[in-house]
Amino acid sequence: MAQMTADTDVITAAVELACRAPSLHNSQPWRWVAGGTSIDLFLDPHRTVTSTDKSGREAIISCGAALDHFRVAMAAVGWNTNVAEFPNPNNLDHLASIDFVPTDYVAQARRDLAGAIPRRRTSRLSFGPPKHWSSLEPVLRNAVEGDFVALDVLGADARPRLAETARLTEALRRYDDEYHHELNWWTSPLRKFEGIPESALVSESDDHRVDVNRRFPIDPLDERSSAGTYDEAKILVLSTFGDTRVDALRCGRALSTILLECTMAGLSTCPVTHITELEATREMIRDLTRRAALPQILIRVGVEPEGELPHHPTPRRPLSDVLQIRG
Repeated sequence: MAQMTADTDVITAAVELACRAPSLHNSQPWRWVAGGTSIDLFLDPHRTVTSTDKSGREAIISCGAALDHFRVAMAAVGWNTNVAEFPNPNNLDHLASIDFVPTDYVAQARRDLAGAIPRRRTSRLSFGPPKHWSSLEPVLRNAVEGDFVALDVLGADARPRLAETARLTEALRRYDDEYHHELNWWTSPLRKFEGIPESALVSESDDHRVDVNRRFPIDPLDERSSAGTYDEAKILVLSTFGDTRVDALRCGRALSTILLECTMAGLSTCPVTHITELEATREMIRDLTRRAALPQILIRVGVEPEGELPHHPTPRRPLSDVLQIRG
């Protein structure tokens, strides 16, 4: 007889994989509470990046990505997930309640998708054009497009306008002391389990090769340089038809799908959010998509330069800090 309730070890392992999801500045703004036959996901309001993400929208997108990673991890070991979004109208930080139903068979593709979770990383290097894009793009569209999230792939003709948008973002934040303080705080080498480690940042020469990345503090003595040329990544835009917490959560779930499918295809990715954080530049991105929908996040997709050294996983908070087991 099939087991009807997922045990604590299975849930714990899935949460550990879920917490490999990307988050703004690796802030990891999630909290999980497991007990009985379900698990609940909460936004941790104490871990939002207040100046960069004033509305908390990006924190919820991050949690949405973690929620989808959790779904993928559970599916790989034989459990379908039923997700109730925002089950408590009196607590909007209660993002989801999840319960489980056993499956009779797990396709190898589901195991492969879960296997992509620990391999996925954010790369800020310049990319070459993605291979076999014509066959991957329909897969991505089929996986994410629907009534809630729209996917656009910007053409090469949009690149000058994208670069202009990124330059405007930097100009508008040039004198934003709180924003720059946050960038320094989250890239400090003193951060042990959170933030962006030095190994995940790029040198000045590599930084100049990518015209749409967020600009992080750069060590002027860092002379590392990849073998890459100027960025030729595909630029994807995820948009939603509203701008509520529900929309942000669903966008995060779609983001997870894109990142994992691209990882399975052997491609590198980099989520980009700084040019959707300000109203003026967000409108410029919306003009490029030619949609009424609101741009939430951009994703660079491509091939990393050859000869790069293996990358260490970006650190994560101890599981005991983010997961509570009831009873």
